[in-house]
Amino acid sequence: MAVSPPVLPPRKRRPSPSPRPTLADLNLVNSLLSLSQETSTLKPLQCLLLRKSLSSINKSKLLAILFDELLRDPVSIFLSPSTLLCFEEMYIVLLRIKALIEDCSNGSKMWLLMRTPLLASSFHELTLELSTLLDIFPVNDFDLSQDVEELVLLLTKQCSKSKPSVDPSDDFLRRDVLDLLDLIKNEIVPDHLKLKQILEDLGLRDNSGCREEIESLQQEIQNQIDEKSKSEIVSLIGLVRYAKCVLFGSSTTEEPGNRRLKSMSDITIPVDFRCPISLELMRDPVVVASGQTYDRESISQWIESGHNTCPKTGQTLAHTNLIPNRALRNLICTWCRQQRLPFETAGSNGKVNGVRAAFEATKMAVSFLVNKLSVSLSMEAANAVILELRSLAKTDSDSRAFIAEAGAIPILVRYLAGSEHPNLQVNAVTTILNLSILEANKTRIMEIDGALNGVIEVLRSGATWEAKGNAAATLFSLSGVHAYRRRLGRKTRVIKGLMYLAKDGPTNFKRDALVTILNLAGDRETVGRLVQGGVVELVTGVINVLPEEAVTVLEAVVKRGGLAAIVASYNSINKLSVVLREGSDITRESVMATLVTMCRKGGLEVVTELATVASIERIIWELMGTGTMRARRKAATLLRILRRWIVGLDINHVANSSTTTTSNVGTSRTMLPA
Repeated sequence: MAVSPPVLPPRKRRPSPSPRPTLADLNLVNSLLSLSQETSTLKPLQCLLLRKSLSSINKSKLLAILFDELLRDPVSIFLSPSTLLCFEEMYIVLLRIKALIEDCSNGSKMWLLMRTPLLASSFHELTLELSTLLDIFPVNDFDLSQDVEELVLLLTKQCSKSKPSVDPSDDFLRRDVLDLLDLIKNEIVPDHLKLKQILEDLGLRDNSGCREEIESLQQEIQNQIDEKSKSEIVSLIGLVRYAKCVLFGSSTTEEPGNRRLKSMSDITIPVDFRCPISLELMRDPVVVASGQTYDRESISQWIESGHNTCPKTGQTLAHTNLIPNRALRNLICTWCRQQRLPFETAGSNGKVNGVRAAFEATKMAVSFLVNKLSVSLSMEAANAVILELRSLAKTDSDSRAFIAEAGAIPILVRYLAGSEHPNLQVNAVTTILNLSILEANKTRIMEIDGALNGVIEVLRSGATWEAKGNAAATLFSLSGVHAYRRRLGRKTRVIKGLMYLAKDGPTNFKRDALVTILNLAGDRETVGRLVQGGVVELVTGVINVLPEEAVTVLEAVVKRGGLAAIVASYNSINKLSVVLREGSDITRESVMATLVTMCRKGGLEVVTELATVASIERIIWELMGTGTMRARRKAATLLRILRRWIVGLDINHVANSSTTTTSNVGTSRTMLPA
């Protein structure tokens, strides 16, 4: 009989394990907590958009509580695909909220005011996006406390009630500013009390605050693409600049960036970024036929005035084509952005500066300052006004024209004399320097009684090196006009003052003097006076400090100075050979051109002196292989001159049987390559 198997009880099914959180899930929640906490610690915006920013910060605080609650029990965190997507989108929204608040906090207050409708809308849109994400947030999927669940519901309800409105106080303030701009456009002087109240509402309560606001507005220009926004910002700059002058006066402390760019070469601004003609930061650098780089506006004026030479090297230009130096322009643009300096090209600058409100505001500010300066003021008060004019004269051509047309130059001349107030003297001569950049003002300075003599006197006996250097730079600017160059070159005081500054001044002011001497050396009559004054000995003495400038001056003097210059330059040959070995490509090119001119005009004596330089032919051969195109041509010419000299001595040796000559010729021949 078959035995039936025993009946076994049914096996209990093992419960399926609850899904475990992944590392990515935990990291995402941690990131949300950190971001919400960072946003919640931001300070709400002051003066403008206060309610919008404060509301966003408070919402971030509530979200931080939610994410902190989730992380109390990390084992229970498991994000379904829909929840994961919700959290990822929430992270992006929080990131945008944080960026928006920080952007509004760090920018210009005036520009922030103009954008309040747009920014209020941005805050509203972000709140609506957050509301949508909270609606789909799966509260029941997490083991949240009752308080936190209620908090999420409360936050969702708050977000859904958001409205795209602008605070009435912000809107009224914005309309007041627009009304002021309209008044200024129509050449109507605005109510100063009203202007002061607006600035106080924006937190601009003193000279320093206005100056920082102007710098912020200038920085905003770089961030704009469309010309309309740039024009609006420039209008605001004009308004703040006017308010700064008429409401808060001028600070007697020198403003950041107020020193002339040329004088700052050794401090902040790289030398290669300055135009050799205007001494200003180049906005649109271009390369001429000589290989030198200039700002387009400056070199164009130079060429249009009838010059066919390179201002820096004196070399005749093979053509007048201007090639954009885009690589250098990009470097300058990057540097300006790092230094928080405005950077616009000449093309955009013309459009931006044509804004009527900015135009009239600047004109009003200039008129106010010049009228104030024309009455009797203490030295301290006069210095404050001139410092403000100095700053304005540095901004653009319109400001330079306004200041000169308002009659400021004769008044500034009064303050050039007197070493007992060195700061006042520096500010006065630097204002004249900034004014001289404008072509029309050069004529004014040369013709106004006492202006030129005042600048020359500062060059000779200024209270500080800075005053002397800025006087030298003013003469450089004036010498850009051919007729004025000759007139300046005939003045012994000018030549002596420049020589003294180049010999004994600090390095950056030595450079000021040398480039001015180079400009004067464009006139043959002046070169004779320079040689008599000892210019060759001067540049030989500073060639170790400023080799490029010194060699360029020597090249111009030798080229136009005749035999007297050649004789005076004998002792410089050894120093030139050192620069030929160790100098830059441009400097070596100038040295080679100078030596060729000296050998051609100086004859056998100069060639003999050059041939005694150790390894001179090897140096020349190296330059023929590695130098610039012009340097190679000059090197080939110089090598031919030396070889002819060798042949001539060799023939002389055969005729006269001179042992000494034979020895020298043998030595020279050993220098020739195989």
